[in-house]
Formats: sequence, C-alpha cells, structure tokens
Amino acid sequence: MAQVTLSSGIQTYQKKSAANTLSRLLRYSAVRLVTLFLTVVVGVYLTILIANMGGYVDEILRGEIRENISASVFQNPAYRSYDVEEKKKLAESLIAQEEERLGLNQPFLIRSLSFLKNALTLNFGRALNMTSDSGSRQVSLILLERLPPTLVLFGTSNLLLFFSSVLLALTLSRHYGSWADKLIVALSPTSAAPPWFYGIFLILIFAAWLRVLPFGGMVSAPPPTNPLEYAMDLLVHMILPASALFLSSIFLSIYNWRTFFLIYSSEDYVEMAKAKGLSPRDIERRYILRPTLPTIVTSFALLVISLWTGAIITETVFNWPGLGRTLYRAIGLFDTPVIVASTIIFAYLLAITVFILDFIYALLDPRVKIGSAQ
Repeated sequence: MAQVTLSSGIQTYQKKSAANTLSRLLRYSAVRLVTLFLTVVVGVYLTILIANMGGYVDEILRGEIRENISASVFQNPAYRSYDVEEKKKLAESLIAQEEERLGLNQPFLIRSLSFLKNALTLNFGRALNMTSDSGSRQVSLILLERLPPTLVLFGTSNLLLFFSSVLLALTLSRHYGSWADKLIVALSPTSAAPPWFYGIFLILIFAAWLRVLPFGGMVSAPPPTNPLEYAMDLLVHMILPASALFLSSIFLSIYNWRTFFLIYSSEDYVEMAKAKGLSPRDIERRYILRPTLPTIVTSFALLVISLWTGAIITETVFNWPGLGRTLYRAIGLFDTPVIVASTIIFAYLLAITVFILDFIYALLDPRVKIGSAQ
C-alpha cells in the first residue's frame, strides 16, 4: 500500500513538474518574442528616420516632381495653345495629384508611421527611383531578383571561410608555437583591410595586367546559352570577388578561433582527460568542441543571415548584381522603400535567429535552462 502511494506521489510530482516546465517555457517564449518585436520596431523606425533624413527626402522628391511635371507641361506640344497662366495651373494640378498619390501631402510624422506599419507587415510597395537594372518598380521583385547573385557569391565564400578557419584554428591549437602558428599570428593584421581593397589589387593584377580573369560582372555579355558553359563562366567571374572576401578575413578568423580553442584547451578537465590517456581526437571532440558548440553555432547562424545584406562596396567594385550593390544604388537615389525593406527583412531574420538560438543553447549545453533564473 505504501509503495502504491509513493508511486502515485511520484507520478503526480512528475506531472506537476512537466506542467511547470511547459508553463515556464511558454511564458519565456512570449516575453522573448514581445521583446524582440519591440526591438525590431525601434530599429526599423530609426532606419526610416535616417533614410528620410528626418523628412528632407520628401522635400527632394517634391522638387523632382515639380521640376519634371513643369518641364513636361511647358515643353509638351499638346499644350502649345495654352497661355502661361493656364500652363501654370495645369502643372500645379498635376503636381498636387502626384504628391497626393505618393502621400507627400501629409506631414512626415504621419508618413513615417505609415512607413513603419507597411514595413512591419512586409508591404514594401514600389520603389521611388529606378534602383533595379531590369526596370522593375516593385520593391519585393527588386530584392528577389538580386538575392540569388548574393547567395551564390557570399554563400560560397563565407561558408568556405567559416569552415576552413575553424578547422585550421583547431589544428593550430594542437601545435601552439609552431612556425604555422607564428605565421598566422603575423598575418592576422592584414585582415584590417576591407574586401574591396583586396579586390582592387586583384583586378589590377589578374584582369588588367595578366588578363586571365574578367574585371567584374556575374557572367559574360552576352551570357552563354548552354547551362554548363553558363556555370563555368559564372565560376570564372566569381574567382576575384570570392578571393577578395576570403583573403580579407581568413587570417584574423583563424587567429580568433585558434585563441578561443587555446583557452578551452587549458581547462582543468582537458588536462585530466590527457592524464587518463585519451587520444587527441577524443579530447578535441568531447572536451574542446562540445563546450564551444554554442559559440560556433552562434557564429554560423549570424554568418548565414548576414548573407542577406551582401557587401555594398565590394559588389560595387566588381559590378556584381547583388543586394549590396542594389542597396548602394538605393542610398544614392534616396530610394527609401528599398532601404527600409532590406533593413526590416534583416531585422526579422536576426530576431528569429536570436529566438531560435536560445533553444539550441539549451539542447547543446545542459547547464542552460530556458526560462530559468539561471
């Protein structure tokens, strides 16, 4: 009888514990999502204010509208019979209609809140200027048509950079003080130069001097019609920009990861594992890589979402038709919808990534408890 009562009490405790865990998890998720959403709202609204320069871009647009419509009215042969006053009245009417269509007849504060609402609901609308080379005015189409080139270039180079730097750093941590280790430490300051700096030199050497690689672009003009030839032509055009991105970060990335692994390699439990006679492979896998997995996963996740932004100057130097070059043109043309759309998508990606990482940490590290005060 006592055993039945004890067993029933244990089951009741387990059910209560599971219910408390689920309640804590749901409460934590709700609070975390609300906090991240408010952060996104603040960040996007600041982007709207900066992209519009506090409303100054509206004045620029009004000036462009007035100039274009006035020129079209006074130079149009259809209005030749109109006198000057009639042309002025017609121009003012057309200007007012265009400003009303774009919402420029409203105060900037109201417009900024409307921008914020549309951005948060992913209603990007139409671009103000011809940011896209294809002539598309829908912001979503502009971004979607420039996303594949960015993913191809930056996905290849950054993933190669990430995995090679982690693997080489892990190897160097086993050979601390070797000539290779000293070489990486000596070359790490070269990463202070940005990718476009290396890109200019690579263009001068391999395109202008040796003439073995193209100056820029994604494919030749006209592009090959055969799929295999198109892929080979794309790979040839990727060599210089991918090399610039790789060279600008590889040595510093290896140095950072190598230092990170060295810190964990000097822990007491690693020394204990060595004293037990475990192989270096087992020590790396169980006592070095496993505790560092949260940091490695975080770096990889942030690397993946950073592919959305591309590299503004590097893509411009190589004339690569990606998101970075599109954003550069949008900034130069004061194309606020494109700037805000790019920012809100990255903000959402970052918020979702941070939210998911909290649960991944709990799976990778048993010391982390979701929703716990610890």
